[in-house]
Amino acid sequence: MPDPPPFTSPLAEELAPALLERFCRYVRIDTQASRDAERSPSTPGQRVLGELLAGELRAAGLEDVSIDDNGYVTAALDATVDRDAQMPMVGLLAHLDTSPDAPGNGVEPIVHRSYDGAIIELPKGGTRLDPASMPELVGKSGHDLVTASGDTLLGADDKAGIAAIVTAVAHLAAHPELPRPPLRVAFTPDEEIGAGARLLDLDRFGATCAYTVDGSEVGELQDETFSALEAIVTITGVDVHPGWAKGRMVNALRLAARVVSALPVDNLAPEATDGRDGYIHPYVISGSPARAEIHLILRDFDDDLLDSHAALLERTAHQIVDAEPRAGLEIRLREQYRNMRRHVEPLPRLVEVAAEAMRMEGIEPIRTAIRGGTDGSQLSARGLPTPNIFDGGHEYHSVREWVSLQDMAAAAATLVHMAALWSEPAAQ
Repeated sequence: MPDPPPFTSPLAEELAPALLERFCRYVRIDTQASRDAERSPSTPGQRVLGELLAGELRAAGLEDVSIDDNGYVTAALDATVDRDAQMPMVGLLAHLDTSPDAPGNGVEPIVHRSYDGAIIELPKGGTRLDPASMPELVGKSGHDLVTASGDTLLGADDKAGIAAIVTAVAHLAAHPELPRPPLRVAFTPDEEIGAGARLLDLDRFGATCAYTVDGSEVGELQDETFSALEAIVTITGVDVHPGWAKGRMVNALRLAARVVSALPVDNLAPEATDGRDGYIHPYVISGSPARAEIHLILRDFDDDLLDSHAALLERTAHQIVDAEPRAGLEIRLREQYRNMRRHVEPLPRLVEVAAEAMRMEGIEPIRTAIRGGTDGSQLSARGLPTPNIFDGGHEYHSVREWVSLQDMAAAAATLVHMAALWSEPAAQ
């Protein structure tokens, strides 16, 4: 086995044991979000984790710790430097829920010490982590990797972010000699289903700028996301006994299938796009001959292009369904979030501080645009500019999910450095 690589700093190495213990406890709690729920949080496990985190934050010495009726956990840590009221209140956020796209109950974390660079065979489900198809693994020889057992997701998205934040603020609270601005912490429910920070009470939270810890590869620093719409296309047909259906039945499921088949595949589907390309992605078709629903997500970095994707979907659905006068069509569009860039770009120091903190940790920042969204998308649009930094996880939303302990610890240490930088007059 290769020798363990050095941590990015002595601080990261110091933080790692407590961080790992926290992370493994958090992922065992089933916090998988539900798309069908109409309450917040959408599942009870998110409140279970929220209550646990509220207790840990109180025990670490944070103040004004609460969990509200919608499942949002918030806490405060006062500044340790004596400056005027112009010092920013800096928020740190991560989300409680995990994706509904893979099984999330019964997570059993496995720590693979000093990864040897070979294929990792997980004990359940025939799941394999192969560097040949996962290039991110190639650079992690010697790292301590955490996976699930192969039949569930791990939950690093975003419990790695939660563990990094709790570890960083607990360290800061235990070391009042370290400089820091007033800090605000929030853990939000239902980010994975587009609800996220929508119900966070920003006035009570009090932050003037913030960061989500919800990225992936070490060094990621992101101030641009997709803009996102959800579409529900409902088609009504005419259902009769299939033995006497000729000339009478209008099968809504067949019409729905034709709508999906008519959408572009070569240039506007997730499986055919990357970089700054947007897409239209149908992810559920359900129903009966009498009534069928298509659930889709629409994404693009450019708001005008996103609107054009929505218009294309509407034209396509009408062309197919309107050709059958006995069929009915309803299209509902819901905005999920918008590109955060327009809100973060006027405040370059927000990104500069994060980049400088990473360099202090020996990490070169990787500036990327997120082919997805974070709570920061909604928060930025609501007036709290919130870029995103890494937490060390990979293969999100799948049973192949994994995270590097060294990279999680680097994220926690970066947060400690960010606190010091924001306490300096030059950062304000």
